Amino acid sequence: MISRITLCTLFILNSTASVAQSYAFISNQIDNTVAVIDLKTAKVIKSITVKGKPVGIAVNNKKKQVYISTPRGAGLAVIDMQQLKLVKEIKVGGASVGIAASPDGKRIFIADWYENTVSIFSSSDFKLEKKLTVGRSPSGLAVSPDSRWLYVANRLDNSISQIDLNTMRVRNTTKVGEHPFGITLNKTGDQLYSANVESDDISVLSTKNLKRIKRIKVGERPYAISLALNDSLLFVTNQDDSSISVIDTKSLKEIKQIEVGEKPEGISTSPDGRYVYVANWYDGTVSVIDAKTLELIDSIVAGEGGRAFGNFISE
Repeated sequence: MISRITLCTLFILNSTASVAQSYAFISNQIDNTVAVIDLKTAKVIKSITVKGKPVGIAVNNKKKQVYISTPRGAGLAVIDMQQLKLVKEIKVGGASVGIAASPDGKRIFIADWYENTVSIFSSSDFKLEKKLTVGRSPSGLAVSPDSRWLYVANRLDNSISQIDLNTMRVRNTTKVGEHPFGITLNKTGDQLYSANVESDDISVLSTKNLKRIKRIKVGERPYAISLALNDSLLFVTNQDDSSISVIDTKSLKEIKQIEVGEKPEGISTSPDGRYVYVANWYDGTVSVIDAKTLELIDSIVAGEGGRAFGNFISE
């Protein structure tokens, strides 16, 4: 009896594991497509047409949906993660760039570059809950692990804003480097990193009152950032260097630069924290880095004008 139960349990676990699948969703702005990469095979398995010059990507693992900002389409597109097809388009207005989903799966956030606003939608019915005025040219967005706080990079104001999602009000705004764009939070939500495009550095902030901790010099025109190996390393795309800066999050020092494709932009990390994926704008490729060895291990052709700005990997 014990043997049969054990075998049955193993079969269920194996079946569940086989169903689980991770994808990278790469927005190709020139192609007006989103390429879907199977992370197991490192191959593009589908190319989905998304009109409006897609830029930002946000994966909602709870809802099995992917959201894409479409600045020329004045809104966002919705892809069903299981069917791998476009299922909905939503008008927002202006020019949407940064996009994010709350970890609890309940909300979608989209930053409008021209209107200086962040729109908050319900993921259940896609209705607008609130539109908040923030700083000039909001771009990168990050949501705290408890889905309580939203952080916004205000590029032309050189600042980061913190929004209380209970009261729907801006709680705090802090100056960082010049032209912050990509931002990310660690798993505990107590530390935030900002890529500052014009000052060629990374700002490190404590999320408690947005206190500035340090600024770290990296390559030319840092664009987006992602944490790996249980938040021990921070990877930064340097657009004009065609490289990735690697920062040790304990010492807060750059420890290496890795050459990738030309004009790297979006960056995300695999669910296990081991591999880092980089979308290269000029190459139309996705570079794959092993976070343990800090070596480039693969290059995947994905489409023209890869942006993939945001969290583009599913769990």
